[in-house]
Amino acid sequence: MHFKNSGIILFILALLCGTVKAQENIQVVASFSILTDLIQQIGGDRVSVDTLVGPEQDAHVFDPAPKDAIRIARARLVIINGFGFEGWMERLVKVSASKPNLITATSGVNPHSQKDDHGHDGIDPHAWQDVSNVKIYAANIKDALIAIDPSSKSTFDLNFARYDAQLSSLDAFIRTSIATIPPERRKIVTTHDAFGYFERAYGVSMIAPQGASTESEASAKDVARIIRQVKMENVPAVFIENISDPRLAEQIAKESGAKIGGKLYSDALSNENGPAGTYITMMETNIRELTKAMLP
Repeated sequence: MHFKNSGIILFILALLCGTVKAQENIQVVASFSILTDLIQQIGGDRVSVDTLVGPEQDAHVFDPAPKDAIRIARARLVIINGFGFEGWMERLVKVSASKPNLITATSGVNPHSQKDDHGHDGIDPHAWQDVSNVKIYAANIKDALIAIDPSSKSTFDLNFARYDAQLSSLDAFIRTSIATIPPERRKIVTTHDAFGYFERAYGVSMIAPQGASTESEASAKDVARIIRQVKMENVPAVFIENISDPRLAEQIAKESGAKIGGKLYSDALSNENGPAGTYITMMETNIRELTKAMLP
């Protein structure tokens, strides 16, 4: 008997018998949920991603467990944000007793300075709030995956091109939405200072009582200053973040007369079925909430 597709059949039989191994996925550890989505967008079905700080979780207060060191040791690639965002990563790598292939997603991003929780100048780590920076993140992730699996280069290149186009559309959507808001109303209060890159890229003034990290506690003096500023500048809304205690925002809104806006997603995605399950839907959700609050 003659089979036209005998080569395919023999390969399938060899695979079933264990003489040919299926291509294994690249095991990647991402430091937090936004990076996980970017890695999946570029890597597709060639990657398996393990996330240290998951959706709705706060990387600023993350406390690594022994199981996290095991994750690091087993990964072929570890991708972090950088700019000091993962202050716990150095000791986690040390505990893992391994030398992981560590990639910093912000490599090549132009950093902005920011007052830290003690009033000193530091680097703002929240670079993903500017879509143009995420294009750099995606390119760095693509290059890292190609370095590990050159045979899948065409797949990674194609996925990157598709995603880069989606990011361009997202950036245009944000700018078009902001343009509908009167300039004097383009200002809001958020819980912690996570939107500096958004402010610089899109021209919305973001006022925050806390510093770069949610670990800091806003002083009574800072809160009183912001309440005065909200009243003086007629700031339209105070927003609650998905990773922060809402009581501070509620206090500022109550004492200033500003309204409470919707929930903003700053440092983490929502759960998969939520409104911000990917980076793109996170940014779309945020801009819709911001626009709704700032429009007259």
